[in-house]
Amino acid sequence: MSIRLLVFAPTRRAPTETFVRVNLQGLPFEITAYFGDERPLSNPGRLAYGIAILFSKALTRLGLLRLATLPGSLVAWILIHCHQPDVLMVEFGFHAVRIMEAAAWSDIPLVVHFRGSDASAQNRLGLLKHRYRRLMAIVSGVIVKSQPMRRTLLALGAPDTQLIVSPSGADERLFFGADPENSSPLIVAVGRFVAKKGPLQTIRAFAAMRQLLPEAAALTTKLVMVGDGPLLEEARQLVGELALVSSVSLPGLADRDQVAILLRQARCFVQHSQIAADGDSEGSPVSVLEAMLSGLPIVSTRHGGIPEVVQDSVSGFLVDEGDVYGMAIAMARFVQDPAQAGRMGAAAQKRVATQFTVHHHLTQVRKLVQMLAPDQL
Repeated sequence: MSIRLLVFAPTRRAPTETFVRVNLQGLPFEITAYFGDERPLSNPGRLAYGIAILFSKALTRLGLLRLATLPGSLVAWILIHCHQPDVLMVEFGFHAVRIMEAAAWSDIPLVVHFRGSDASAQNRLGLLKHRYRRLMAIVSGVIVKSQPMRRTLLALGAPDTQLIVSPSGADERLFFGADPENSSPLIVAVGRFVAKKGPLQTIRAFAAMRQLLPEAAALTTKLVMVGDGPLLEEARQLVGELALVSSVSLPGLADRDQVAILLRQARCFVQHSQIAADGDSEGSPVSVLEAMLSGLPIVSTRHGGIPEVVQDSVSGFLVDEGDVYGMAIAMARFVQDPAQAGRMGAAAQKRVATQFTVHHHLTQVRKLVQMLAPDQL
């Protein structure tokens, strides 16, 4: 009989939840999922869960953190009795604290999937640290994206033997076919325009890189930055201030098929990940994995789980956070030496294909769930 997995997640609709949905579809279990932002009148269970999460958020804003756990936990407990799952899975730590007592009351194994800001940002980790300690006393398994996240949660009491580091992975059905050695000098960045992605630093590094290149090369080198977010307007202003309007394109959001096509045309991928002012930081950025699987070399920072994936001077170049000039030098090397971009791109593709695809991630998650399911113990 298939393992019954009951999943709770904060939202179905946000673009950042794409990988949550893809992962659920790829797991070989009987899965039922509830999302905190859904309140359909036609489905009493989903309506009740959505309303409970709404109350939980309101209580959290009032600082009533212990009380905020009760609405979601009560409804989740009822849903557990309705669905009789073998294992519970919750996406994001901040959402897990909303329903965690239901797992304790039901004695059902609980797996929590931490993805980034929920284990770093002040408004998540800082606010919920004490609640996370309670969560770690309840969980049976934890999934994180990087070794820094692992260390953070171990310090809060996570179970060492059931804590796995598993980047979300890149989809080899979509991301393939880049030829950086023979492409035009196009540099691509993909990600939300938020502080931890460092979009303004990327633009400044591109401007500094142009100063390092011969004039003809500088004029033909382009930067495309795909994504949306609160820093997009500031990024557009900076492009104008640095006289880069003809060289830098900020097209906004694109779907994954469009991103895959763009990566196949590029010379390298760049992302200046950094710790934001509120402490928010990356796990292992999926966009970096997708670019590598496509066959592109990477220019990025020694941040989060990036050094666990990108081998410095093998599959790309890594610089310290804030080192705009170092990033400029690294980009210039790929612009001026397409053969090096080709060699490093091939190394990047091999590394992700053998260790960091969606298949690798789903296999790790599947094994953890199977290990925790009662009939497997």
